[in-house]
Parts: sequence; structure tokens; C-alpha cells
Amino acid sequence: MEAFTVHKVTAEIYALVQNLYAHQTQALDRGDFKRYVETFTEDAVFFHSPDAPPARTRAGILAAAQAHAHAHKDDQVTKRHYYNQIALSPLSDGSVRATLYALVVRTRRGEKVPEIWPSCLLEDVLTIENDVVLTRSRHISYD
Repeated sequence: MEAFTVHKVTAEIYALVQNLYAHQTQALDRGDFKRYVETFTEDAVFFHSPDAPPARTRAGILAAAQAHAHAHKDDQVTKRHYYNQIALSPLSDGSVRATLYALVVRTRRGEKVPEIWPSCLLEDVLTIENDVVLTRSRHISYD
């Protein structure tokens, strides 16, 4: 059996990554897709659905986010994305692999009880330059 290894990252790197995810999820939740895609590299690849090809580049991610929002414009739900259990592993090229859990909490207008849908695993590759963290790739697996 292979030994379990926790990869060391600095507290500063971990805090920068948490800050990225906070800004990313808040932009997504308020429908500010322009700001949301600015948290990705220009050449990012986003595997967002098992039934669709990945979105490529900021423009492609923006188009996918806008199409999803348009398709669900009549849902009358408030969505809040929560990312937690963030595990970071440095990669040989200087980037960082982030593996984390994501929950989307939806509250329907007029109802008091929220629902969790979906529950996901996110696997990201992040770039960090001059204290700026961007998502280079994201793969979402739905539970």
C-alpha cells in the first residue's frame, strides 16, 4: 500500500487560492460572468458537463455560462456555490493542482428550505504569478 503524502504549500499560497475561489463563486452567483471568466487564464479549458464538450478560452467559458443562465432564466432560484476541503499539490511546472468539493445550494423563491444540488468534485490546475491566481483548467465530476 502506497503511503499517503500531504504536499506542502505555503500559507500564503493557500490563502491566495481561497481568495480566488471566494471571488470566483461570488461573481458566478451574482451573474457577473465577465468578472467570473477573468478568474480563468486566456487559454483555460473547462470540462463543465459530462454531456458537452469542454469550454475553451475565456470567450468560450463566458458563452457557456451565459447559455446556462439563459436556459435557466425562469427557474426563480438563488444559487450559492460553496467550495471546501481544498487540497493543493504543487506541480513540476510551477502550477498547483487543487482538488476540492463543491456544493450548490439553491433556494426557490417563496420557499424557506434550500436544497443542495449538485454536489461535485472539482479538479483544477491553477497558475500563480505575482500573487495572482488564475484557473488554467477545471474538470467537474458530479456525484
